[in-house]
Amino acid sequence: MVNELRLPALCVRQGEKSIFLFGVDGKLLPTFAAISRIHRDELELMGYQRPEVTSHVRAIRRYLESDAALLPNAIVLAFDHRVRFEKATASSSTEYSVPGTLVIPQDPGGEDHEKTAWVVDGQQRTAAIRDADVDSFPVGVVGFVATDAKEQRSQFILVNSTKPLPKGLIHELLPETTGKLPDAYARRKLPAYLMGRLNTESDSPFKGAIATPTMKDGYITDNSVLRMIEHSIYEGALYQYRDPSSAEADEEQMLLHLKVVWSLVEATWRQEWKLPPRKSRLTHGAGIQAMGYVLDTLTGDVAAAELLGLELERALRPLRAVCAWTSGTWEFGPDDVRKWNQIQNTPNDRQVLTRYLLSQLPGRGVARADGKSRWSQPRLGEAE
Repeated sequence: MVNELRLPALCVRQGEKSIFLFGVDGKLLPTFAAISRIHRDELELMGYQRPEVTSHVRAIRRYLESDAALLPNAIVLAFDHRVRFEKATASSSTEYSVPGTLVIPQDPGGEDHEKTAWVVDGQQRTAAIRDADVDSFPVGVVGFVATDAKEQRSQFILVNSTKPLPKGLIHELLPETTGKLPDAYARRKLPAYLMGRLNTESDSPFKGAIATPTMKDGYITDNSVLRMIEHSIYEGALYQYRDPSSAEADEEQMLLHLKVVWSLVEATWRQEWKLPPRKSRLTHGAGIQAMGYVLDTLTGDVAAAELLGLELERALRPLRAVCAWTSGTWEFGPDDVRKWNQIQNTPNDRQVLTRYLLSQLPGRGVARADGKSRWSQPRLGEAE
């Protein structure tokens, strides 16, 4: 049964948006606010919250059940359009802060998707209050009205930007956000979008292979793939599909380019591509990024539609004889011979492996069907 919870609140104006500051018994939060767990419904990303950390919830619960417990940090909620604010008829206020009453539809027995609000920050505290052996525990809340789930995700990332959120969770959420993000996140939004599609589309060599919060069976580290794509967008083969002045990008051509070239890698090393990094340095961070440089070099200014005429298979085939992805040794030089698994995902080892692979490319170029050849030397960045 739906009723209305009426709470004294302040409406604070921030630019063109408003936030609501109020207090509520934490035991009542589950009656109108739900946790949006991150998961995938087929190809669509749903939710944004990481799984509940049982040990953390248990520790907070023990604290709440102790004497003089205090939770000074506010819970952050994203409301839908059903919440409303009624301004007090006679009260002192400023142009940006107005007292009144926040009216929240409340249904204790309703399903999560029917709740009026989602917890953006404070899910562990909310769970601990829910489970604590106390009659009530009032908490401070900051609420805002979100137009859609993308805005909720944006606020979730921003609220947690100074906390140690798992990088994989941020990477998976970035494509599904709106609004201004910190520069580091903004730069990775497009790479993260492309990575997500590579990991979910049936014609991708990476399908299901990249480990993310919603693809737990993946065996290739998401950050390695993200770095590879990011370098290609800003300094490599994918640069040709973006307009630096407007930051607009042809995402479909970028995706096609990645699928074509990495499908050739998969075809060249079929067994090595199926193994986890501990058994194959091809799927290891160093291998993914080094091969990314190689592919950028071979296809630096070649449009996706022309890739199949490049005979890339012929360029990659000789590398089979010198790559020790799963056994043998790397012959980097007379004084640098290493066992296959001694390559590590460090800036130095990535550079050594990249230079070695580039030096083994036949003819320092690739023959095209029209008789022309392409070659561009990538820069070997060390950015983590």
